[in-house]
Amino acid sequence: MYFGMFSNAGDAAVKHIVDCAIEDGSAWLEVYQQLVNLSKVEVFSEATDTAVREYVWSYYHENEKV
Repeated sequence: MYFGMFSNAGDAAVKHIVDCAIEDGSAWLEVYQQLVNLSKVEVFSEATDTAVREYVWSYYHENEKV
């Protein structure tokens, strides 16, 4: 799954965050906070870029459990 990260490892890390959030029923704000935390790792600093957030938002809302 592509989330706009600069590496496959970054995309995998973001997918893990979002999948866990969906499974746990976490709110978007919690997902965003996890992206902020991930962005503090130098090689994943783009985790809060607009493009990444937009991909994550779409994936989150398409897959969230209602």
